[in-house]
Amino acid sequence: MKSLIKKNMKRLIFILALMVSVSLVKAQEVSVKKVPSVIRLAFQQKYPNVKSVKWEKEKGNYEAGFKDGKINNSVLINAAGHIIETEVGIPAGELPADAKAYVIKNYPHKNIKEAAKITDARNNVSYEAEVDGRDLIFDDKGKFLKEVRD
Repeated sequence: MKSLIKKNMKRLIFILALMVSVSLVKAQEVSVKKVPSVIRLAFQQKYPNVKSVKWEKEKGNYEAGFKDGKINNSVLINAAGHIIETEVGIPAGELPADAKAYVIKNYPHKNIKEAAKITDARNNVSYEAEVDGRDLIFDDKGKFLKEVRD
């Protein structure tokens, strides 16, 4: 009986530790007051007309999410205030043909929920397609690069 309780306690501790580590890895929403001024200033200089911004902290960087009309956008800014990448929502039909073909072949009967064009600091372009709770990342030509769980 005692060994069964001990075994269950170990499982419970393991599960709790796993849950805590997963929650720490995911992006964490932060209030604008907790976003360093250098980061807010970098964002305001690039997007002076944007008023409503949702901030998240992600692996030491800050992500500003906002809408431009009906289009979802986000900007990833590092601690020094440099823009690492921008992400602009696009219609799924604007994904490169090879990316759309990959989704059709590998996720039959699944729809692309959202799509985005990502541009990094060096002007390298990639694309993202959200399918079935996963972010599929493609290069600028539509070649599959990786899958990221949402």
